[in-house]
Amino acid sequence: MCGRFTIISDPVAFQLEFDIPIEKTVEQDWKARYNVAPAQLIPVVAGARERSLAAMQWGLLPAWAREKRDSFRLINVRAETIMEKVTFRKLLQKEQRCLILADGFYEWQASSQPKLPKTPFYFHLKDHKPFAFAGLWDYSTLPDGQIAQTCAIITCAPNALVGRVHDRMPVILTAQTGRAWLENQPVALLLPLLSAFPESEMDAYPVGALINSPANDSPECILPAG
Repeated sequence: MCGRFTIISDPVAFQLEFDIPIEKTVEQDWKARYNVAPAQLIPVVAGARERSLAAMQWGLLPAWAREKRDSFRLINVRAETIMEKVTFRKLLQKEQRCLILADGFYEWQASSQPKLPKTPFYFHLKDHKPFAFAGLWDYSTLPDGQIAQTCAIITCAPNALVGRVHDRMPVILTAQTGRAWLENQPVALLLPLLSAFPESEMDAYPVGALINSPANDSPECILPAG
């Protein structure tokens, strides 16, 4: 499960990495985020032919949903069963795939002693470059006529580094694999992209309990614990 992540990099870094247009107003309003949590608006890139940056709510609300019920929302989609679920399979085939911009994420390691709290770890690329999570997005028309655009992060079995902390990890895409994920091509060619990122290119360290509350969103969230 991926339930928290960061968007610390400058918007120009994402623009250069993924070749996406970013409007001047977006660039001016951009601020670093150290504790992105479900239900918040996040920057998402969608579109196979003309990529565009949009703000979507994290927590996929299927098109058939007619109300904003939390029980309908999914923040993660499992790569292994993505073709078994009709809703997800249709989104793949309809090119409703997206890139969820990020540059790090958190996972919690359970203690060997049941009564002790879990330890949060921060994961990022060794070169500190921005990346994207593979995602799916959808929209639904609510009873009041409002259009809800929502998204979910696709997860997979972890690499060795993440596996020491958690049994799932988000699918990480770079410029090349991100471009392939958005392209109009057979689903059979997309599924191999939904695999664990090489642990040799990642790093991680424990952070403090500040990250446990979504209300905390400051540089202190990513400081090493201790």
